[in-house]
Amino acid sequence: MSTRSFTINAPGILRVLATPVHIGPAFDPATSKPPFSKAPYKGIWDTGATGSVIMQKVVNDLALKPFGMTKVIGVNGEHFTETYYVSIGLPNGVGFSSVRVTKGNVLSADVLIGMDIISTGGFAITHVAGKTCFSFRNPSMEKIDFEAKTPSAASSSGNSGNPYPKVGRNDPCPCGSGKKYKHCHGVGS
Repeated sequence: MSTRSFTINAPGILRVLATPVHIGPAFDPATSKPPFSKAPYKGIWDTGATGSVIMQKVVNDLALKPFGMTKVIGVNGEHFTETYYVSIGLPNGVGFSSVRVTKGNVLSADVLIGMDIISTGGFAITHVAGKTCFSFRNPSMEKIDFEAKTPSAASSSGNSGNPYPKVGRNDPCPCGSGKKYKHCHGVGS
């Protein structure tokens, strides 16, 4: 499997993670090329969604035929809906040849990319210097652990397990409570 990735840089804070998404019928990558839609659909990424979802517009545009029904649980409660197998094309050649999706209703997009796609790769969102960077790679090639790369406050302050810098017992607590340290986070010090 070849590694593919894309990165989207945006000024400010991204309130919605959105990318163009090409959809087509499921295919066998060993024997055929992906039959993706000519024009991209608007896709939003949702880490709260277990699976990916397509809207009725996509079903109609591509004349997709359902292969079954399933019960889905969402913000509007439980209901039964059709399931489809589709190919999904993301920016920069990132693609999936046979993804089981459900038909749903997402008001602001045509496709919802859920954890079935997100968890197959490396997914990161960072915000530095007033810019948001959203990046995805499939397959994932390394573990990203921000906590492991951040020196802990306890080790950098020399306070063995105390997350606040060294302060006097009668100094204001650095947590901002307005209390003396000895009556707040310095209990037992």
